[in-house]
Amino acid sequence: MASITQLQKPEYVYFGGKICRWEDANFHISSEAVLRGLNVFEGLKGYWQPDGSFGIVAMRRHYDRLRRSAKILHIPFEMSYEEFEQAHHDLIKLLYQRDRNMWVRATLYGDEGFWGEGSTSNLVLTAYHTPTTRPASIDLGVTPWKRGTDLAMPCRVKTSTNYQIARFVKIEGRDRGYSDMIILNEAGRVAETTQTCVLMVRDGKVFTPPAWEGALESITVDIVESLCRSMGIPFERRPIERTELIIADEVALVGTLAEITPVKSIEKTEYGENPIITAITERYCNAVSGIDPHPAVDFSVIPAQTESLLASAQLTGVA
Repeated sequence: MASITQLQKPEYVYFGGKICRWEDANFHISSEAVLRGLNVFEGLKGYWQPDGSFGIVAMRRHYDRLRRSAKILHIPFEMSYEEFEQAHHDLIKLLYQRDRNMWVRATLYGDEGFWGEGSTSNLVLTAYHTPTTRPASIDLGVTPWKRGTDLAMPCRVKTSTNYQIARFVKIEGRDRGYSDMIILNEAGRVAETTQTCVLMVRDGKVFTPPAWEGALESITVDIVESLCRSMGIPFERRPIERTELIIADEVALVGTLAEITPVKSIEKTEYGENPIITAITERYCNAVSGIDPHPAVDFSVIPAQTESLLASAQLTGVA
């Protein structure tokens, strides 16, 4: 999942309240963003629609979650939703390409300030191209590293600080030949992976760990839950024991960038056919691509442009 974006270097970013070139987006070494890694972030996915418009999924919900994360970490965030939306549109229109979707990382960095006094912030948007193909199935491991508690580093805060453990885990998984790793909570139950939430299918029902078990309050999981209910598939948020992964019928990972990624195996447990995950994936992909709309999937829409206008936008220089 990370490999989709890690080798890309877009020409433009949104930084300091305006579009600028990638090379000009810099923080001072004394900023809280650098000294303490202070930030909260969101990942938003945009898809080309059948009418030629470009739809960014659940933008308002991502904006609201970013505000909640900022509030918990005492990072000021005064930008209105309309400004947030316009910034995304301005950047995407400079970068999007007809044959690829896009993923935008919206990061609110702590800038000036000292231990919460005199704090200011800077919203940075970086946008990357993603393929239109569906995620391939992957192999997972289980790490001995544990997800922290709400009194250590709240998992509902989407901050890079929470991903220090994920970095350890990612390196471990790569060394062991796994695409990603299951992280357990302090009680030894399933929390999430390094970047995604976990879905488990047993006896025709879909289960996922609730937020109090160490999982992110996931917007994509909320969408999947609504899709399941409209499809007549039982969906429940409850704790998942590690041994349940051994006897599960199907497992998948869920996230904005990962979408719905089927799991081929976890450690020595291999899964066979995944009819329920496949059905949910089909419904999800048709909804976000506008082929078969669903009320759970709302869009911030960039209207369709002619080819000449699209080319002109992508060639526009930025001072």
